[in-house]
Amino acid sequence: MESQATASTATPAQTRAIGAGIAPLLGAGDVVLLVGPLGAGKTTLVQGLVAALGGREPVTSPTFTLAHRYPTSPPVTHVDLWRLGHLQEVVDLALEEELDGGGVVIVEWGEAAEPLYGADALVVRLGWGRTDDERTIAVEARGASWISRAAGLSAVAGAGAGTPGEAAVGEG
Repeated sequence: MESQATASTATPAQTRAIGAGIAPLLGAGDVVLLVGPLGAGKTTLVQGLVAALGGREPVTSPTFTLAHRYPTSPPVTHVDLWRLGHLQEVVDLALEEELDGGGVVIVEWGEAAEPLYGADALVVRLGWGRTDDERTIAVEARGASWISRAAGLSAVAGAGAGTPGEAAVGEG
């Protein structure tokens, strides 16, 4: 069972607003998989999400450290799987410990973690729009725990302020 909402953003601030819109939907044990090309705005979206959960420190990409932890409510572990080449390396990160401890895990290059977490996750696909600054963002709820929160997805699509795409939520 899946549900999806889409939006377009024209500025980094609007992409951060989408992240902030996702934040109230999150709870302990949730996984957010971010999928998209280099420079599409994955870290920018995480900046808005972490700030909306009360994070006060700068949010940067964990490309070389693999993970950053933010003392938010719930706690966020932000991981970047770009450098990992095998599923076992994802398993070795022990993200289950973060989830079991009441945290939220946000995964850049989330397609690498889909075999482990994709059945019950929020999948956010970011892509390039028609201009250099425009981004397309599709937010897809997967699994029973996310489908029950699907009504919030239309609000997330509208959070980009001013340029919502297909803000309707539909089964699909």
